[in-house]
Amino acid sequence: MTEEELRKTLSLKGLSLSDEALRSYEIYAALLKEWNGKFNLTAIDEKEEVYEKHFLDCLIPLTLAKVSGNICDVGSGAGFPGLVWAIADPSLKVTLIEPTGKRCSFLEEVKKELSLANTEILNRRAEDCRDLRECYDIVTARAVANLSLLAELCVPLVKPGGTFLPMKGAKGEAELEEAKYALKKLGCTKNTLLSYTLYNKEERSLILSEKTGTTPAKYPRNYGQIKKSPLKAKVL
Repeated sequence: MTEEELRKTLSLKGLSLSDEALRSYEIYAALLKEWNGKFNLTAIDEKEEVYEKHFLDCLIPLTLAKVSGNICDVGSGAGFPGLVWAIADPSLKVTLIEPTGKRCSFLEEVKKELSLANTEILNRRAEDCRDLRECYDIVTARAVANLSLLAELCVPLVKPGGTFLPMKGAKGEAELEEAKYALKKLGCTKNTLLSYTLYNKEERSLILSEKTGTTPAKYPRNYGQIKKSPLKAKVL
């Protein structure tokens, strides 16, 4: 996918990218290629694939859901989707939570090169961020974990009235069905799944899970407990 194809595809979906944003994505893609030679940031670093499988994939959700206010991207990795959103919409305040120091160094470099004043990068694990509990309007994550596990890492950070907005692949519907018990336990009772395709017709899912209550204080548990025993309904 070329830069112009990215702009045109998103324009048809109602999202207009500024010239400044497009220049920023070009620099971002170049930095991703450069740093990927030193660290394993992503399996995809060729420019045209980056534009489609990273940038387009991250930007389509902005055409499907209302994304505004304070945003948190859990397990941000190389900045997908949080950094991509911060470039597209400077009015967003985006916090990137990433536990790996080398990836945080990359995120800091992109932030510096693009002068992104609307981003904050935290080298932490989401389950250790109890000081940020119920602070965010939207919490998102992409390619981090199965939804049942991911929900316990993310939902405690969402404000009551806010939205948990994970990005998933073609099996998003099955993951949502399996995770409904966990989501309800954590305070999310209204769930919507939206499907979309990339330029090459690869299927993707976006889940909108509205937080209507508060998360019980005992969640999130430590990661070992979450992984060993994800929140699931007991089978009688």
